[in-house]
Amino acid sequence: MAENKNQLISTGEATAILPVQDGKLSPVTVIGTEKIRETFDNATINQVINTRIAPGVDEVVLNPDAHIGYGAPIGCVMASGSHIYPGPVGVDIKCSMSLLQLDLPADQIVDRKVRREVISAICQRTPTGTGRGQRHVPKSRHVFKSLGLQAAIEGASKEVCDAMGIPAHWADRCEDAFHVGHDDTRDALAGRLEVLKKTGQCGRLEDKVTQLGSYGGGNHFGECEVVSIADNERAKACADVFGLRDNHVAFLSHCGSRGFGHNLAMGQFRALQGLFDTWGINFPGNDRHLCYAPLGTPEANAYIDDMSLGANFATVNHMLINALVLEAFQEVFPGVKGELVYFISHNIARKEIVKNKPSWVMRKGATRAFPAGHHALRDTPFENSGHPILLPGDPQRGSAVMVADAGAELSCYSVNHGAGRVLGRKNAIRTLDQQSINESFEKKDILTNCRNYPKDESPAAYKDFDEVLRSVKQAGLASEVARLHARFVIKDADKADD
Repeated sequence: MAENKNQLISTGEATAILPVQDGKLSPVTVIGTEKIRETFDNATINQVINTRIAPGVDEVVLNPDAHIGYGAPIGCVMASGSHIYPGPVGVDIKCSMSLLQLDLPADQIVDRKVRREVISAICQRTPTGTGRGQRHVPKSRHVFKSLGLQAAIEGASKEVCDAMGIPAHWADRCEDAFHVGHDDTRDALAGRLEVLKKTGQCGRLEDKVTQLGSYGGGNHFGECEVVSIADNERAKACADVFGLRDNHVAFLSHCGSRGFGHNLAMGQFRALQGLFDTWGINFPGNDRHLCYAPLGTPEANAYIDDMSLGANFATVNHMLINALVLEAFQEVFPGVKGELVYFISHNIARKEIVKNKPSWVMRKGATRAFPAGHHALRDTPFENSGHPILLPGDPQRGSAVMVADAGAELSCYSVNHGAGRVLGRKNAIRTLDQQSINESFEKKDILTNCRNYPKDESPAAYKDFDEVLRSVKQAGLASEVARLHARFVIKDADKADD
């Protein structure tokens, strides 16, 4: 269809709506300043319209980091009380962010030689690259297949954490420490895993267990940060609850469910697309990645179970990475301590309440944003503050920790998941200059483990992070608690996982 971004109707400095089907459906909610809205290309707008007109969809939100994705745009929120959609979760189930706060003052990592020692210690424990796992690094924490599959069923349970050397209390700092099956039991996941092992529908999942404790490739990374807490009373109070320490070292990680989740997601796409073909069902917008299943059907149950298995794997992967990163810092700085600030997903479907209606909220490249007093935060450390929101920008312009405001209800209690791409990977590789990229990191004294920093991951490939954050603030969705300034980055030049 020939829809385009000129149809956006401004409703405020950083909000707009996109009418759909001449007002027969409620419009798409759009978050972004005018400058940000100019970054939405026609393909992204058409894709979000296809998402809104898909069967059973009640609400759609387009965030300021939005760009084209699988089925639904990356940077999109989709809510339905009747259907589940794999596309708006994507192929890297529960791709997430986590932040580890260390009690290490920032001046301890000024010396470049020291930073190189930490990079080496981390890379000896946490491999990067799409196909790499525990056996590729000498100091990884070996996970037997039986334990890895237990992690997929239980998530960050005490038993799994103890067996892997992960502090069990870190589970209290997770958006979701574990996921259950379609019937709210672990038994459903155990049963589904046995079916998958017998049928081979998703390949040999047990072989992917060796990727626990690894980053993968593409846009996944580990980043050493210096924390700078915003100079206002609310930010300082939230930082205290979150466990942030001003002018101290922290470590930000971005990764997901690796090959384990990828196999599960691709198996579901193949299965559902095959059924659409067999039954002669039209795909919304003729997009095969917008296949779906009505809730309560065997197909929906199977997807929810598979997604939950992948999500549990991603959770434990992050927890293990953080334990290994802490161990690496302790090798260089004996006695240093670290605690998990938070672990939060941006590729997941969750049961939530949207406009007083039980719904499945599917966030594709979007981050949950529950403010203080939200019922879902009751009896958590963040009941009176709101939970941490971890937003990666880029190494040179920094990242942010935010906290939701009451206005987040407008966006289904969601914000962006980062800066968002402004250049496609092929375009970035074709047009950006490698020497200039490398020199820009050297000029800012940001070290990396890469001989050449990946061109398609360079800061120029991403949107203006300050303008993205301004959109979130001006829309009344969230406020800034702290900025994170990179001192080194661990990356891989392989194709992106998500």
